[in-house]
Amino acid sequence: MGAFVSIFYRLLALLACLSMVATFSTVSLGVLARQMGWDIPGLDAYAGYCIAAALFLALPQTLQRGEHIRVTLLLDRLQGRARAAFELWSLAAGLALSGYMSWFAARLVWMSYLTHDVSPGADATPLWIPQIAMALGCFGFALGFVDALAARLRGVDFFFQTPAGQAAHME
Repeated sequence: MGAFVSIFYRLLALLACLSMVATFSTVSLGVLARQMGWDIPGLDAYAGYCIAAALFLALPQTLQRGEHIRVTLLLDRLQGRARAAFELWSLAAGLALSGYMSWFAARLVWMSYLTHDVSPGADATPLWIPQIAMALGCFGFALGFVDALAARLRGVDFFFQTPAGQAAHME
């Protein structure tokens, strides 16, 4: 399962990258259109959808790389059993919150689909389409916490290691 999950994280990171490129392209097209005197309705909304997609789709990969601000300020000061207990509690709390977020993101997509909810902007995009990226990213984030918690229970470090052997993270 580890290889499958790792491939899934990479796929979501690739989609996040493509979303960033799409954001750049959309904003560039908007700037060019303004210079030419054209009006392309909905470009701002599409740029917003792409930014949101990039943010959510990158969540699992950034968790695995330790790029989220974690609770290391306290964790680094603890030793032995207290450290292990606090880390397990932190991962379990992260799993609970990301699972909750994932459930309601998926529910939002489903409700938007059922009610034919569309963007109030000029683009009138069915909202379930851009919301899929949010739900997928939230699911990947929750899966990342499951993976991290399982790794910690096995005594394996989930987070990528730096060359010095320390887990890469922001403090």
